[in-house]
Amino acid sequence: MNAIPELRHAGIAIDASGVATITIREAGTLNILGTPVIKDLIAGMRYLAADERVRTLVFRGTGDKAFVAGADIKEMGALDMESAAVFIENLRVLCEAVQLFPTPVIARIPGWTLGGGMELAVACDIRIAASKAYFGMPEVKVGIPSILYAAVLPRLIGNARANWLLLTGENINAAKAEAWGLADVVVEMEDLDQEVARVAGEFAAVGPTVLRQQKRLLREWQHEPMDRSIRNGVAEFASAFGTGEPQRFMKEFVDRKAAAHKA
Repeated sequence: MNAIPELRHAGIAIDASGVATITIREAGTLNILGTPVIKDLIAGMRYLAADERVRTLVFRGTGDKAFVAGADIKEMGALDMESAAVFIENLRVLCEAVQLFPTPVIARIPGWTLGGGMELAVACDIRIAASKAYFGMPEVKVGIPSILYAAVLPRLIGNARANWLLLTGENINAAKAEAWGLADVVVEMEDLDQEVARVAGEFAAVGPTVLRQQKRLLREWQHEPMDRSIRNGVAEFASAFGTGEPQRFMKEFVDRKAAAHKA
């Protein structure tokens, strides 16, 4: 594997267990998504996606004020139709790189998660938030529609709740986000890193091939008809046994149960 790239706005790390971290940096205290930041994050995601050592990825910002408090308003305010298309296409590519990342992606959400930051969080597989976090899609308040991964919201939280977020532009707190299904887990701020590490560790302990297989299947199920997904599952199940992972993990399970019974 090539050396980890030096990117100004994207810090990359991989620990011995295969837990990777990509950190937004030098993007202000609110981790704002401007074009240079977006491009570095895309480069970082592509590097990590090609690294077979990665079992899971933690996506985070610098500091605890925000996950990402949105796209760069100053930059967007100077756009015309042509440059606006380029800007939003770059953000689309970043969100897609997160959604299609081969292993589970965990969003660490300590605070503000707004607009483009919310789209980025929605593209992640797991969202772990601090109790002080706030979520919102305020685009209508600055003259633009919410697009891209805002399109996932009706399926994720239901039409009525998506309507509220996208049409009013109002923010919701972490408790409501959890109740709506937007945040998977909410913990106190002091417990956030511990919970992120716990979930990442759970992913790292699972067989790497089956985890990638399950992630891919979940994405395919979003687009395939139900009957096709079920039929294709037969071949997917059988192929797992060609990796050796089921045999190893099932033997470990049986051995643990036997040992516990003897004790």
